[in-house]
Amino acid sequence: MPKINFENRILLGLTNGKSADCKIEKKLKDLDKLKIKKAALFLEELDQSERKRIYLALSNSSLKEIPLCHAKNDMEVEEFVFLEKKFKTSYFTIHENSFAFIDKWPGFEKKLYLEMNTDNYISPKVKIENVGGFCVDLSHFKVVLTSWAKEFDYTFMRKNKSKFGCNHLNGYDEKRNTDMHTAKSFRDFDYLKTLPKFIFSKVIALEIYNSIGEQIKFKKYLAELLENYFSKKTSG
Repeated sequence: MPKINFENRILLGLTNGKSADCKIEKKLKDLDKLKIKKAALFLEELDQSERKRIYLALSNSSLKEIPLCHAKNDMEVEEFVFLEKKFKTSYFTIHENSFAFIDKWPGFEKKLYLEMNTDNYISPKVKIENVGGFCVDLSHFKVVLTSWAKEFDYTFMRKNKSKFGCNHLNGYDEKRNTDMHTAKSFRDFDYLKTLPKFIFSKVIALEIYNSIGEQIKFKKYLAELLENYFSKKTSG
């Protein structure tokens, strides 16, 4: 089996953390300095006026491609069109409650990818067949696998029926069985070796608040971890 290059699959994430070093604008400046032209974008925590400011900053940056964008339910279809045309975005990730808003985004239904929750409840409105497929948040999957929640069954039972298009990747707290959006050590990612291989996709976006410098260090560790994991003969 040929070795998978996870260095190319894993994208740095433009997330909006609380500290100055972790704001999207600062991360964009860091990407510019490093001449990095591809990253994932997370808009969930930004309102419309904040997003307009970010879109302007993106347009003035050296960034050329945003393969994955985590969308927000109040986004207009024009925002989807802008990201698709300007940055070649082809994966727009959504939550379970986003199915109530899909009609607002005509033409993008099959570019929407569902990120499951971890609350052991799935609304009847959730229809994976109406969108492009799954965006498996890897730490969420670990949570629902550990607790055997309904989200795990919903995902696993569609293993051979639905597309697993992309991933969100963040840390995992084993003691609390919860995700971690600010990674503190490499150990926060070692749970990945316990997950089935079928959920890993070709587009894997880092969804952590850490600075770009810290993300780069984690990405290097993650690429090696996953390449070693996938080189071993294991089920899944």
